[in-house]
Amino acid sequence: MLWQGLASMPPIIISQDELAQFGRVWTTNDRRLSRTPPYSSGELGKLFDMSVGRALAVMLGGIPIVSPNANSLTPSSPDCVEVGPVRIIGGVRPQNFDAGYRPDGVRFAFDSKTLNDKESVGKNWQNMINDLATEATTVHSRFPHAVVAFLVACPSPCVSSSLRKATIETLERLARRTAVDGPLYMAEAIVFASHQKDPLQKLLINNSAPFNGNWSTLIGSK
Repeated sequence: MLWQGLASMPPIIISQDELAQFGRVWTTNDRRLSRTPPYSSGELGKLFDMSVGRALAVMLGGIPIVSPNANSLTPSSPDCVEVGPVRIIGGVRPQNFDAGYRPDGVRFAFDSKTLNDKESVGKNWQNMINDLATEATTVHSRFPHAVVAFLVACPSPCVSSSLRKATIETLERLARRTAVDGPLYMAEAIVFASHQKDPLQKLLINNSAPFNGNWSTLIGSK
């Protein structure tokens, strides 16, 4: 029953209309997002998570998208994409991912990381990089066939050109797993999304480089 009717995974597209609301809040709130709704940093992450979930569901034949039980190690339906706290018990630690597909064990695990102001970037950047490797190891050490993907997003004004260059180089090194016996700490795909405010106060994602599936790069918006 599983894996029938597979299609190409469509592009992951975030609408500017949805991002514009976050951009207005970010601008008026001294270039930061609150941790509490509306238009919080957590809600921005969920916007990315749902976009990934939709694209994954299309690729898997139009299967349903459900909200998982945060304490459950199995989905509520035998063949569905989960968007929300996807609980995975791997080889390092229990970990909640933001989206996943686990019909008979983990096949796809996705996590988004959003840093939304200069203070957050300075305080959490290195820990975030370390978390990527740990989370990939957690999944691959128990589910070596699984695809692990990450999205790292932050406002362009909060990242210096030198840090941006170093980050892309680091993420490229972490996104090189292409085989089941590849390094456990590497991911199959990482996207680095750098968004900025335009004169219309819309958060945009620069599409200056294509996403080829194994690069940390920038994704486009529509």
